[in-house]
Amino acid sequence: MLGRRILTAFGLVAFLALVIVVLPSGFAILALGLLILTGAWEWSQLAGIRRTPARIAYLAASAAVMALLWKLAAVPGGFERVMLVTMLGWIPLFGWVVLAPGFRAVGFAAIAGLWALAPTWLALVRLYLQDGSGRELVVFVLLLAWATDIGAYFAGRRFGRMRLAPVVSPNKTWEGVLGGLVAGFMVALAGRAWFDLPATAFLSLCVAAVLVSVVGDLLESMFKRQQGLKDSGSILPGHGGMLDRIDSLTSSVPLLALGFVWLDLVA
Repeated sequence: MLGRRILTAFGLVAFLALVIVVLPSGFAILALGLLILTGAWEWSQLAGIRRTPARIAYLAASAAVMALLWKLAAVPGGFERVMLVTMLGWIPLFGWVVLAPGFRAVGFAAIAGLWALAPTWLALVRLYLQDGSGRELVVFVLLLAWATDIGAYFAGRRFGRMRLAPVVSPNKTWEGVLGGLVAGFMVALAGRAWFDLPATAFLSLCVAAVLVSVVGDLLESMFKRQQGLKDSGSILPGHGGMLDRIDSLTSSVPLLALGFVWLDLVA
């Protein structure tokens, strides 16, 4: 099981890196859209939407919100405002996870999915389209997130004792968070050297993104637990669904994108 999990993880990373680095921009943007819409399809189930027509409608709503955000971000300063509002919106979502993980409401859960996924797509595409370094930026944020996930997984398995959020996700531990932080920091060090940026600002941003990524992970775990699901889907052998691999991106990528604007990596 562990071997299959590792093979799937590396296969997914290699596939997305190939798509982002090698394929023409149109195909890469389409692939990122399909990635997020696959997550939206799975989120509909986590929100308690059962009937297929309703799930299709949720998928269409997700695509519509993505298009709306693209339009809003097209005006001067629009992208930064969308990312800032997105991050502010994660505050009540974090409160939901911490203060009322047992509260269930299909409508709120569905809105949470739109809030989590659509801005993630916008941020990834905006980074990708950045002249000169766009493809490298997307690969970096994906590597940062998944290195954090892998570090957290193995540190939690080996050293995990103190439960992080036992009601929401009993298997997650503070030791896992620390392991993820160490792994993410190593990737951040490599990224700082690659992009040749001021160490303090860049590394602080990456550490903040790693910590915030835990919220996205816990939010998805909360909804899975509410619906009695172990995984968000079964598309990835050994990993479950697509959301199980991109949940941490939903809270970290908008923050990274906003930080990259402030660091003048993104114009």
